[in-house]
Amino acid sequence: MNVEVNYLAVLLAGVASMVVGFVWYGPMLFAKPWMKLMGHTAETMKKEQAKMGQTYGLSFVLALVMAYVLSHVMALSENFFHYPVLQTGLTSAFCMWFGFVMPVQMTDMLFGSKKGKLFLINTGYQLVSLLAMGIVLGLL
Repeated sequence: MNVEVNYLAVLLAGVASMVVGFVWYGPMLFAKPWMKLMGHTAETMKKEQAKMGQTYGLSFVLALVMAYVLSHVMALSENFFHYPVLQTGLTSAFCMWFGFVMPVQMTDMLFGSKKGKLFLINTGYQLVSLLAMGIVLGLL
């Protein structure tokens, strides 16, 4: 089966993921608890600023990869289930999170001796990010 990829939608889905991340890990939501759980202080974060551009750039590329793969999963799901496109986007995004992202992050938490609250913050972001991508891909 040939899957037509809407590259503009993939690009916008990647942007949506980054926006969700800026809000999620921003001062209005989880910046302080995330920093504390990660062992960061304002001083350590300032030291990291020099390489933040590279970190955000790579993160954006990875978001584009995720959006591209999600668009393929959505195309296959749409042909199989015949859901409306928005429902396909949300269902596919949730299933990708529940079946792949969340278990990997939970395994990392279990074997990496990480706190459950950090897992909830990080995997919550991944869920909301994927759902946002699914909405963008579904609507475009």
